[in-house]
Amino acid sequence: MRLPLFILGLLTAFTAVAATPEETAKQAIAALAPNVKVDAVQESTIPGFYEAMAGGQFLYVSKDGRYIVDGSAYDVAAKRDLTAKSRAKARKIALDKVGPEKRIVFAPLAPIKAKHTITVFTDIDCPFCRRFHQQIAAYNAKGIAVDYLFYPLSIHPGADKKAEAVWCSKDRPGAFTAAMSGQDPGKATCPNPVAELSQLALALGIGGTPTILAPDGSQIPAQIAQSPDQLAAELDRLAQVAVAQN
Repeated sequence: MRLPLFILGLLTAFTAVAATPEETAKQAIAALAPNVKVDAVQESTIPGFYEAMAGGQFLYVSKDGRYIVDGSAYDVAAKRDLTAKSRAKARKIALDKVGPEKRIVFAPLAPIKAKHTITVFTDIDCPFCRRFHQQIAAYNAKGIAVDYLFYPLSIHPGADKKAEAVWCSKDRPGAFTAAMSGQDPGKATCPNPVAELSQLALALGIGGTPTILAPDGSQIPAQIAQSPDQLAAELDRLAQVAVAQN
């Protein structure tokens, strides 16, 4: 039986309206990248678009499913990265699930108390990672605890094996510091989180090391993080912002 055209039009319109934001975004993304998993979809601060997280990246999908914008969105008038808050939130949620048993922790020693804890994705063969760790005592003196997560990059062949050897050491912090100073950690195998943490970094869209994340998940620029004084000041500022927003 053929339905009148106006009824078909109503059914089509109802189907379009009934589609949820998640369905709209997933269908649009699947049309271009069918193998990419869409992890989350929410309303965007950009009128007419949904914000989706897929494959570690943030995408903006028009509400009619026709347009997809890949990358960060900026409010030119406000001079603000509109994607940064969502990216930080996603990272914080993921990092909260990484227990201390998967981290190498350098915390301030008494009587100094930890005021802030940062998470650092690191690679033993990364020159800037080594430079950062050379100042670990200075960071701790400022009340900054540093939680390291291994993320050996493919551009450093053998870095994954070094990370595993450090992890298998009885004294992980000591072995880590020695390896960061250029000493060969040798070879050792044991159950370790290196591959898991590397996959986490990729899922969060982290492409390099060191990637330094504040407690709220926001990324701290390297030029700030390389200075203990500037890093402490930035962490204080972020903490004040968090209090003001709550």
